[in-house]
Amino acid sequence: MKSNNFSQNDDKASPPPTTIDSRFNQTLKNVQGLLKGRSIPGKVLLTRRSYPVDDLQEASPNYQRSLSATDTGPRDHMDKFVEEEVQSTSKLDNNPNDSKFRSSTSTIENISKEVQKSTVGARSTDSARVMKFTKELSGTTVILERLRDLAWSGVPAYMRPNIWRLLLGYAPPNSDRREGILRRKRLEYLDCVSQYYDILDTERSEDEINMLRQIAVDCPRTVPDVSFFQQEQVQKSLERILYTWAIRHPASGYVQGINDLATPFLVVFLSEYLEGSVENWSISNDLSADKISNVEADCYWCLSKLLDGMQDHYTFAQPGIQRLVFKLKELVRRIDEPVSRHMEEQELDFLQFAFRWFNCLLIREIPFHLVTRLWDTYLAEGDALPDFLVYIYASFLLTWSEELQKLEFQELVMFLQHLPTQNWTHQDLEMVLSRAYMWHTMFNSSPSHLAS
Repeated sequence: MKSNNFSQNDDKASPPPTTIDSRFNQTLKNVQGLLKGRSIPGKVLLTRRSYPVDDLQEASPNYQRSLSATDTGPRDHMDKFVEEEVQSTSKLDNNPNDSKFRSSTSTIENISKEVQKSTVGARSTDSARVMKFTKELSGTTVILERLRDLAWSGVPAYMRPNIWRLLLGYAPPNSDRREGILRRKRLEYLDCVSQYYDILDTERSEDEINMLRQIAVDCPRTVPDVSFFQQEQVQKSLERILYTWAIRHPASGYVQGINDLATPFLVVFLSEYLEGSVENWSISNDLSADKISNVEADCYWCLSKLLDGMQDHYTFAQPGIQRLVFKLKELVRRIDEPVSRHMEEQELDFLQFAFRWFNCLLIREIPFHLVTRLWDTYLAEGDALPDFLVYIYASFLLTWSEELQKLEFQELVMFLQHLPTQNWTHQDLEMVLSRAYMWHTMFNSSPSHLAS
């Protein structure tokens, strides 16, 4: 990551680099304060687009409050803040060498416009939200980019199976071809299971036997706090999916953590056949073998599509994850220097806690009932997901900025390995995603302030 200092060859009449840098730092700090909800009466969550954050059937009761004339949205504070920032830096406008700083001010102004767009209609009714999705899905061909924009802020629960298949490219956008392709892919999965899984150990290599044993050990450990995953039939389905995937992807094979990544798909695709709470589901009692097979196939292919976009995350030494952990460290340093400095002073390596975050995509860090909402955003990001994870995890970590600065090494390790998220609601998660999007917007449009 490049230093934030500007060129030393600027004209002597231009403001000192440190002054410019400090102004940008203050600007960033002010924006960060806004994003944390400080001094914003009647908080309004920020989202990627003008669509509401409400996740039908899952949103917290707080989401149902409509905006009143007395509510103050963040766009009002942000616009006022931007206006003050522009006015306070107007003295630099006549200087030909201050373009880089003006660029940072322009970035904040652009973000303010994004905030304004995002909060307009952010309390749309549930029916309006359903209509948006229904309209996108009703055509002969789904426009994936528009579907991604909608899905980023959350997908109605009963629409998730179809939308996730589309976002991952497993189901084709053309509705006429969809049923036939899904049928063919599900039969292909059955053939793979028959060829690789339903065989005797005498037909497997020693490495394959060891891999199957490791998967069999990990499946009972998967999401241990949700009793549904302790059912024998569920663990058997996971085992088939994971082993078949590993055999067909020899460059990585099975890596611990991939078992976690299969669970959101399993729950979402089972929701097409089972109703009520996940805790009350029973595969063996309520589903036929054909339906179980279809669910497994959809999980297998969607897991494959997801991992295709992050192949080097699970190859030898997992270089993709190590690269993203380094980027996370640099981003945290740029956004919250006191936290970064404290962690360095305590000699805490980001790999000690963030490796698991990237490896399991936060599934072990937040309550499971929030995972599918988080994954709506993941899948909406498409190929850009790996880089955007850095911003999500920076936002996640800095949720506890003040607490982290008070802890010493051992306490830091324990805190970061057992984060207090057990009582989190959808609103907590939305704030993490909102900050991530805002920081991504800032730094992506200002590469001189945060270069990879």
